[in-house]
Amino acid sequence: MDSEVNMKRILLKHLRGGEAFMPLEEILKKIPFSELGKRPAGLPYSFYEIFYHIKFTQNDILEYCRRENYKSPDWPLDYWPDHPQPESESSWDQLKSEYFKDREELEALVISKETDLLDTVPSGGDHTFMREILLVIEHTAYHSGQLLILLRHLGLHSS
Repeated sequence: MDSEVNMKRILLKHLRGGEAFMPLEEILKKIPFSELGKRPAGLPYSFYEIFYHIKFTQNDILEYCRRENYKSPDWPLDYWPDHPQPESESSWDQLKSEYFKDREELEALVISKETDLLDTVPSGGDHTFMREILLVIEHTAYHSGQLLILLRHLGLHSS
């Protein structure tokens, strides 16, 4: 098997989670809508705020990888929601749907025959596709751990 194809398959597994951290699909099943905005035990963020941040950041990196004329959002203001909970269940469902759609687009970018993982992204600089994909994986893993801590504090996850 071609080593680049093998590397791309490994990256896909890690993007989806489950290798070193619980997949977000599983984490999201554990939280009822009524608990999304709670900040338990003095923790600074709610489940919703962290998931919003994961989704926003993943989308930002996807756009960075796709656009020559990429413009960075305002850090940290744009990367966090204005409220600790979603406005409605439909807006929550939309946020989750957008996260998984963006992840599928990242997966397609990774697996594409046109993508050389060591090429720099179109927006310039010295950042490669590999670096950006690893950044999404690390960022998601880090914040997934925080989501599990929140679930434990809310009494919704025991292990």
